[in-house]
Amino acid sequence: MGSRDVGLNRRVSNLGCRIPELKYMVCKQFIGFVVSWLALALATPLQAESERQATGDELSAEQLEEEASRKPRVPTFAIEGDLAGELSVMSTRYEDTFAAIGNRDSLGYLELVKANPGVDPWLPGEGTQITVPRHYVLPDGKREGIVINLAEYRLYYFTEDGVQVYPVGVGTEDNPSPLTDAEVTMPLESPAWYPPASIRAEYEESGDYLPRMIPPGPNNPLGTHALMLSEKGYLIHGTNKLFGVGMQVSHGCFRMYNEDISRFVYEVSKGTPVRVIKEPVKIGVKDNEVWIEVHRPKEEYSEQDRDRLWREVSEAVEEFRRKRPGVEVQRRAIELALDQADGLPRMIGERVTRVANEIPEPQKASSDGDADREQQLWF
Repeated sequence: MGSRDVGLNRRVSNLGCRIPELKYMVCKQFIGFVVSWLALALATPLQAESERQATGDELSAEQLEEEASRKPRVPTFAIEGDLAGELSVMSTRYEDTFAAIGNRDSLGYLELVKANPGVDPWLPGEGTQITVPRHYVLPDGKREGIVINLAEYRLYYFTEDGVQVYPVGVGTEDNPSPLTDAEVTMPLESPAWYPPASIRAEYEESGDYLPRMIPPGPNNPLGTHALMLSEKGYLIHGTNKLFGVGMQVSHGCFRMYNEDISRFVYEVSKGTPVRVIKEPVKIGVKDNEVWIEVHRPKEEYSEQDRDRLWREVSEAVEEFRRKRPGVEVQRRAIELALDQADGLPRMIGERVTRVANEIPEPQKASSDGDADREQQLWF
């Protein structure tokens, strides 16, 4: 074999040794081409599908505004024993008044005044720190549906998630709201008002004329929405006034801010129970702590109101201790709550847990002197 043949054979031999490598490179390039082609082919439909889903889930500005307008303005607080909510502090702006803050944040005028003694409700000033009273001892009794406590000008709405608390205007002393167990019979939008004869007579005596029917609109005292009650002649409704929610102002109905009732009517169903009570003194337990909440009826605190509340506090504490014998309370803490009567919950004692061998044996009836000492110690 010549040298030429040897060289040719060597090149062929070398090529043969590289054939598997060439096959691998070709396969790799082919697979890469197929993957790239599939990526390009699917990119457009996948992007279109992604965009279509995003567009489908997006709410319009009108839908967002409508949904936001239906959410309650007040928080839903979890119920902890007999209490709910918490106190907070806010800083006022120069143009703020308690009436404007209440209207904006769904708080009653009087509850703000009583929780912030020494602050001018009509000119609190720029940067003044005020207490936001959203801490509550819950009313006694069954916690379902709507409970309105006339003594504190508040409406409690119990839900599966907790409780919402709204300020309400209630009847005056001359036209008190009824204490009743009723239910919601119908929600109303843009209600017309048919004043009863007694109210029309009042207007006539003062020289004013009141028509038999006032149509929906800015002059309608029922506001934008209302809930009819089974208690004949009474409603939970809005108002055409910016002042008076959280006070004694009505002829017996229950006034809410329009911004609250316009949402509330869509939360409450027909047949919801409505219990109207009057409890200026509320006592409850959270964990092992005993709390009291005392409400004076007006911004001023007269001696007559103070004496009446003293009797009601005494009765409420004794009744509470009778039902819960393992409770210890502090007289000084109770006196402080009574002295302020500002509607803010205050801790007045604790529930003491005893084991069986620590329970004292029954004592003989004590003398009057012993009874006096017991009263001084325990209230």
